[in-house]
Amino acid sequence: MSSSLIEKIRAAIKKHRMLDRDNSVLVGLSGGADSVALLHALVHIKQDYNLKIYIAHIDHMFRGEESKGDMKFCLDLAESMGLTAFCEEKNIPRIAEEKGISSEEAARIERYEFFFRVARENSIDKIAVGHTIDDQAETVLMRMIRGSGMSGLRGMDPVKGMKGMTVIRPLIGVTRREIEDFIRERGIKYRHDSSNDEVVFTRNKVRHELIPYLEDRFNPNIKEVLVNMAENLRAEDDFLDKFSSRKFKIMSKKNRSGDISVDIGKFKKQPAAVRKRIVRSALRELKGDLRRFTYQHWKEIEELVGARPVNSVVDLPGGIDIKKEKGIIVFKRPKI
Repeated sequence: MSSSLIEKIRAAIKKHRMLDRDNSVLVGLSGGADSVALLHALVHIKQDYNLKIYIAHIDHMFRGEESKGDMKFCLDLAESMGLTAFCEEKNIPRIAEEKGISSEEAARIERYEFFFRVARENSIDKIAVGHTIDDQAETVLMRMIRGSGMSGLRGMDPVKGMKGMTVIRPLIGVTRREIEDFIRERGIKYRHDSSNDEVVFTRNKVRHELIPYLEDRFNPNIKEVLVNMAENLRAEDDFLDKFSSRKFKIMSKKNRSGDISVDIGKFKKQPAAVRKRIVRSALRELKGDLRRFTYQHWKEIEELVGARPVNSVVDLPGGIDIKKEKGIIVFKRPKI
């Protein structure tokens, strides 16, 4: 097994404290080269941490018989390695249509919900996914195009707490080319997802068209530049988040109904960067994430606090209302 690849993975695990001894790990296995390489690497180093490894595969039902073949491949691979596999089918095209979201977003949401459920039901400590340096660069560029702020441009965290679970990315310091070389050198079988070749999806457009254009016309090291930028921003964002979290605790109260009130006077005294994070802290506490919260929503909240009269309301995604009352703004829980 390629020592350089394994050592990079070992280094990433150590640097970001991804694993502890005797951890159990659920590997998100699509059947593609990245996730198959991740599985082989974790099996190779499992004695380092005395790991117990499981596999999770979800069929998104995009590609008919091809995706059924992916599931069979993952089940066969698990059996050959003596590992337990959890598999599930989800009709992502139908779910995307019902929720009015893109197929990409629906697939991501359903995939992680499946991973979280399997991990909870089986008392698994960590969830490992196969994102590489290339995926990180693509993610940062996609978020830049959408106009993300610092929290978006920090990219994917090597270790991320999500809904009470811990997601780790051991391949975050490895390039896609290194994965491909490793797979080829070792003769490891994997599945090719034909949808990755279609440029109808945003990520594929970035991967196959935009990044090659930037490499050719502007900077051949654009991926490295984007990844380094994300790492720098992550350090600054972490500091601001910790600082803002302390401020949020000082100036906020939660009532018996679960609504959160924030003192307007104290809120106004904070810099804009801190005010934004205070709002995000309240939203995370009420709905668990910041999905669909946009810059326009933030501007409406600023206007509510600074200019609108008492009893004015701003509607936010997820059924959350923010109401201005005398001396406070109240983040109201969604009505059930």
